[in-house]
Amino acid sequence: MTTGILIALAIIALFLVYLYFSFRKMKNAPAVAESARIVTLNDKNFRAETGKGVVLVDFWAEWCMPCKVMGPVLNKLAEDETFGAVVAKLNVDHFPSVSQKFNIRGIPTIIVFKDGKEVERIVGVKPGDFLVKQVNKYL
Repeated sequence: MTTGILIALAIIALFLVYLYFSFRKMKNAPAVAESARIVTLNDKNFRAETGKGVVLVDFWAEWCMPCKVMGPVLNKLAEDETFGAVVAKLNVDHFPSVSQKFNIRGIPTIIVFKDGKEVERIVGVKPGDFLVKQVNKYL
């Protein structure tokens, strides 16, 4: 009986060690290089860049692991010639006034703007196909 408990505790301990090192590795993973076609937003150009047409804005932070997961998805959308919206990003740590204005509570948050007005809000990691469907409603 005690041998079984010791084996179970050893397995649990090994699993916890594995989780710790996996988390640490992910946390220190570099972000994917941003596509040149992604517009970098700040507090000065935000209104001008989101004021015309359909713009998909990713509110993100460098330390956010789910934001790092969204990086390649957004790069692919930005590079896709058939995608009808502009892809933009705003770092919430660098421009907190903008993120506060839009009541950003969790990241990644993606807001779709049409002619300067918020028309859709998406929170969390989502696949590219989902984002395309959401944006196509406003094109």
